[in-house]
Amino acid sequence: MADSIFIGASGDGTRQELVLKRANRHGLIAGATGTGKTVTLQGIVEGFSREGVPCFVADVKGDLSGLAMAGSPQAKTHEIFAARAAEIGMTDWAYADTPTQFWDLFGAQGHPIRTTVSEMGPLLLSRLLDLNEVQEGVLNIAFHVADKEGLLILDLDDLQAMLAECANRADELTVTYGNVSKASVGTIQRSLLQLRSQGGEHFFGEPALDIHDFIGVDDKGRGIVNILAADKLMASPKLYSTFLLWLLSELFETLPEVGDPDKPKLVFFFDEAHLLFNDTPKALLEKVEQVVRLIRSKGVGVYFITQNPIDIPDTVAAQLNNRVQHKLNAFTPRDQQAVRSAAETFRANPGVDVATAITELKVGEALVSLLQPDGAPAPVERTLIKPPSSRVGPVTPVERGVLIQTDAIGTKYDTLVDRESAEELLAAKSNEAAAAAAEAKAAGDADKAAAAQAKLDAQAAKQAERDRLAAQREADRDARLQAQAQRAAEREAANSPWNKAITSATRSASSTVGRTIANEVTKAVLGGSSRSRSSSGGGLLGGLVRGVLGGLFKG
Repeated sequence: MADSIFIGASGDGTRQELVLKRANRHGLIAGATGTGKTVTLQGIVEGFSREGVPCFVADVKGDLSGLAMAGSPQAKTHEIFAARAAEIGMTDWAYADTPTQFWDLFGAQGHPIRTTVSEMGPLLLSRLLDLNEVQEGVLNIAFHVADKEGLLILDLDDLQAMLAECANRADELTVTYGNVSKASVGTIQRSLLQLRSQGGEHFFGEPALDIHDFIGVDDKGRGIVNILAADKLMASPKLYSTFLLWLLSELFETLPEVGDPDKPKLVFFFDEAHLLFNDTPKALLEKVEQVVRLIRSKGVGVYFITQNPIDIPDTVAAQLNNRVQHKLNAFTPRDQQAVRSAAETFRANPGVDVATAITELKVGEALVSLLQPDGAPAPVERTLIKPPSSRVGPVTPVERGVLIQTDAIGTKYDTLVDRESAEELLAAKSNEAAAAAAEAKAAGDADKAAAAQAKLDAQAAKQAERDRLAAQREADRDARLQAQAQRAAEREAANSPWNKAITSATRSASSTVGRTIANEVTKAVLGGSSRSRSSSGGGLLGGLVRGVLGGLFKG
């Protein structure tokens, strides 16, 4: 196993090699469109893979996917590559494939890459969303409350639900944790909506990426190259920045300190890096600079590929020690400034006029300055870049599909897992509260209805009693009136002349008959004439009988 990677050779045959022990000091590959940057990148990645170093490549245009397939003698570039190999003395050059794994944040052209919101954390999210201190404080409160109450924040839905919960409980949380204003929550929600519109919901979720799946070798000991399909992702710069920063941060937090190993544990290549830094928030840029500076000690190298070296912020560019500069045009003032800046970054070589050479380089030729074994940069040299062994150009969709299905990752990340988390638990809590409120309202309404019915029943009973009493009084009045009428009729009948005559005659007849009957009964009782009886006894008893009988007939 070699201790360096062959990059190319200068005109006098001097070999330019990237020392593996210094490869974690980061690097830059720059040059105008069509000058050979991608071929240079492809050759360097192949070299790392052959030496057992895994790589990660952001494939913006799709052509780096060709690393997975061996080049072909029938390709249009075969004669050019064969001639270049002979020119720089590569006697062992041959076509060969490189072990690869395809990834895609959207899951269309490779295995999905996901992480959870909790793993990213409030600090990284705050910098990503460009929040101020007050808003960052509210986000920290949301994470703290979720952790305290056992609510997992896995995806953007969970985070938005948790923020809404904090807004609803603002008065309660403000007393305990500090001010939680609905205005701040609203600002964070709008920032999350912007991130979601760029496809952020595809990045946050489970299963989360195990960073060790990026660090592997095949059965031949070659480092596996992880190729991220970034053609669609680059249209979402905020999401791409999020991914880059998270990935580097995750590596920094996961990998142990190794100092300067004999070779890197992993090397990152970010193609079209100028797109990465467009409109990057200052806080995010500071975080990228910090991670790039510190991740070296974890044995990780980071290489940026861009059209113009001034596209890389100075704070980041200062960390890039291994440099390959292809041709730059000097047609505009900005181009001329880029040429001067690039010329000043190389270690001077008396035999090379850097500022002039940058504008004269041929396709596949570059100015190269790499760190030497002692850590010092080598003087800049005009270098012919070695030809790649893998295919120059993209794989076909069919080839990509086969490679995805047969790689070592398998289906580990292909199916989204949506387990119970903050959104579901808060929704269940809200539903329970709504159901309890509805039940309480229904019970209250039932009690009110029962009370109203009881009141109506009482009123009806009272009215029925009043009606009964009124009817009774009416009946009693009618009875009294009827009795009065009857008595009046009887009096009237009794006082009529005809009735009086009958009554008088009846009484007269009754009196005469009565007396006659009385006398006869008296005689019968006493057994003889009144004259023959004792005047005292007979007369008394006869008088009594006559009185009784007379009264009967008179009546």
